[in-house]
Amino acid sequence: MTRRDLLATLPGSLAGVGLWTLLADEARAAEKLAGDWRPGVGATHHPAKAKRVLQVFCPGAASHIDLWDHKPELDKRDGQPMPGEANLVSFQGKNGNLMRSPWAFAPSGRCGKRLSTLLPKVAAFADDIAFLHGMTSKTNTHGPGCVLMNTGHALEGFPAAGSWASHALGSANDSLPAYVVLPDFRGEPPNGKANWSNGFLPARHQGVVLGADQPIRNLTPPNSVGPAEDAATLELLGRLNARHAEARPGETDLAARVASYQLAAKMQTSAPEAADLNRESKATHARYGTDDPNKLKASYARNCLLARRLLERGVRYVNLYCASRASGVDGLLNWDAHKTLKADYDRHAPIFDQPTAALLADLKQSGLLADTLVLWTTEFGRMPTHQAGTTGRDHNPDGFTCWMMGAGVKGGVSHGATDDFGRRAVEGVTTVWDFYATVLHLLGYDHEKLTWYHNGLPRRLTDVHGRVIRPVLS
Repeated sequence: MTRRDLLATLPGSLAGVGLWTLLADEARAAEKLAGDWRPGVGATHHPAKAKRVLQVFCPGAASHIDLWDHKPELDKRDGQPMPGEANLVSFQGKNGNLMRSPWAFAPSGRCGKRLSTLLPKVAAFADDIAFLHGMTSKTNTHGPGCVLMNTGHALEGFPAAGSWASHALGSANDSLPAYVVLPDFRGEPPNGKANWSNGFLPARHQGVVLGADQPIRNLTPPNSVGPAEDAATLELLGRLNARHAEARPGETDLAARVASYQLAAKMQTSAPEAADLNRESKATHARYGTDDPNKLKASYARNCLLARRLLERGVRYVNLYCASRASGVDGLLNWDAHKTLKADYDRHAPIFDQPTAALLADLKQSGLLADTLVLWTTEFGRMPTHQAGTTGRDHNPDGFTCWMMGAGVKGGVSHGATDDFGRRAVEGVTTVWDFYATVLHLLGYDHEKLTWYHNGLPRRLTDVHGRVIRPVLS
């Protein structure tokens, strides 16, 4: 072959490599259409309404009867003993009498849903939200409650919902993680990283912790290492890793670690761009409140803005936390208002309200909400009584509220109900497993078929329970 022939042949060869990649993608698509479902390539069990999920989590058991679940009877009987449970002892001890919400409830949206005036900006989206007022939990302790709400299991060691989504859908952007977690700068929620653990799924499905106020590590080689030397080093490392894998068939830890380092290298170019909030206009920053004098609100606002940018760039599942466990910052805790409900929520609500509403507004205006499922969750509710000797409320796992909106969700509706005081779920009772059966359904999955064999059992996000909450589907 002459040099001229070589130069003539080379472009065609390179084009063939590109064609092979395109044909491989088409082959995977053909497998989906043929029903040969395989995880990690975007295939689903049935047509999906949602392509991605935003889950806003308020740890500390945000009070349903002070935010979302209006109880006129509680207003009427304020200061009276709770019928049938006058001497109730709950998580932290004895309860006092019934205590009305310190905040008024007002009709919101065209649907007229009565929501707390404590959150006026989020309440403006009442017509888009499906409220689940009959939620129940299996625990009244924060750590297990948060883990249960995130993984479907009260014990640690199980994959989070975002990990299941990462496993099932795979990545929509090879340079960003499929599953990202945005805790606020005060620290992690109760039980920490167990809330976004990959559990027994491969390590690449663990939630990657980012944050608008957290630096991204620089993994580029030092200036003393040239491109050729860097490439040779990586090539040698690849051969050693391949030799190690061949000698240990079936071992996945090394492959997962290699994949994570490869993703980290790709993130050096993509993540800084996604996290560069300076690319947003001053008007956008003002709407979110990123420069608010309250540094807690400003930090959460920056994470809300980052969440939107990540969703726009193909991240499948974003966990956004508001008011995680405190670490001595301004004396603030989380939504766990045992002693001074009004003072605590008067501080917390403004941190949550404006940035969250701005995020929802951007998703809706851009059209992204049409195929984005938005979830609002907390681990359980709070008692309609005050704790003895305080003006706060104790834990209540027997009835609380979560909500969802966006892709495939019927807005302006309420499903389930607690009793006249908000004490117990009495109609349309739902569980964490029902909640995630519905989430997976909207993502295109049968929750009973999305499994992973572990310790002799086909494990799943919904354990051995769960039913799709069809009345909230559009």
